[in-house]
Amino acid sequence: MLNRLKVFIADLTNDLSDRPEFSDDDFRLAATALMVHAIEIDGITKPEEKAKLRDILRLRFALTESQLSELIAKAHEKDHEAIDLYGFTSVLTRKLDQAGRQRIVRLLWEIVLADEEIHEFEDNFIWQVAELLGVSTRDRIRLRKQVEAGDEGEAGLLTSDGVPGHE
Repeated sequence: MLNRLKVFIADLTNDLSDRPEFSDDDFRLAATALMVHAIEIDGITKPEEKAKLRDILRLRFALTESQLSELIAKAHEKDHEAIDLYGFTSVLTRKLDQAGRQRIVRLLWEIVLADEEIHEFEDNFIWQVAELLGVSTRDRIRLRKQVEAGDEGEAGLLTSDGVPGHE
């Protein structure tokens, strides 16, 4: 609540120093919160998954180390506050086109497959997220098979217009 008030006052005075790097409607925060949830859903957080998360965020969102740490910390906070997935998926649906939403599902597969195992909770979680994002069953399965096969697919930065490398 206090942070929202600070942001509001900063907006009014055009003072950007108190403005958080990642606002609640930033698609990167929503995507990262889902990735954090995917890592933790099976009750076992493995080092490979944490490393994969950092690699994905660094590469796909072009973040500095300090931005990366801030984003992950805020995503953990948002994930633990959330009562459902809709808050995150609604941001992604508004901010990303269909191709961008498919890339989010692909990133989730990359996260859960980092340890080369898929727990039933992880599989079910990605199914739920894909449904909320409007990603078809066929596309969800295709994306999983691409990740399992090591197919890079469409790599590059993921931006708010859903197009790699364009902001």
